[in-house]
Amino acid sequence: MTARCRVKVCGITSVADALMVSAAGADALGLVFYPKSKRNIGIEQAAEICKVAPPFVTTVGLFLDAEAGFVHDVLASMSLSLLQFHGSESPSYCAQFKHPYLKAVGMQGIAASGGFEAYADQYPEAQGFLVDSHAPGAAGGTGETFDWTRVPQNYPKPIILAGGLSPENVAEAIRVSRVYAVDVSSGVEISSGIKDAAKVQAFIQNARF
Repeated sequence: MTARCRVKVCGITSVADALMVSAAGADALGLVFYPKSKRNIGIEQAAEICKVAPPFVTTVGLFLDAEAGFVHDVLASMSLSLLQFHGSESPSYCAQFKHPYLKAVGMQGIAASGGFEAYADQYPEAQGFLVDSHAPGAAGGTGETFDWTRVPQNYPKPIILAGGLSPENVAEAIRVSRVYAVDVSSGVEISSGIKDAAKVQAFIQNARF
């Protein structure tokens, strides 16, 4: 495990939550650009959040099989540090934006696709990989965990763990999976897209045991 596990809080929908989460010590803010998500955000609001993100806090735009033109529109409207692709996007699709990106890997049924490494190796330009509990190509945000012992070990790129994480289980998840970072959304919310300050603080504290 790295010296300090990084924390991304995803599904930020307001400037107030962005500032609160940043002040609590989050390393990254996730902005969801997926219309079917309860945490979907418009370009204008997302741009405002990017403007207030403090130095050294990464802003991440999440997409799922979006039209390339829409991704370009988002990139032209704000300063995103990273893109995060959650669907069945091909390696060439992900690379076309000439922007650092993460690729999500659904661990449900990944063995049928040849396993994690075979899948990840198809994306040589990815900065890292996010492992979640959903099926490959499906949307995350289910709030469900998976067997953390299945998280790849010693893969040469950073692995981010998502799926059903909460203040109560994040420390154990990190101990078992030894990941570079954890990603939380519903586990620190009052309601979809609205973060709970006490839960955010507890999550970050417990992720840095």
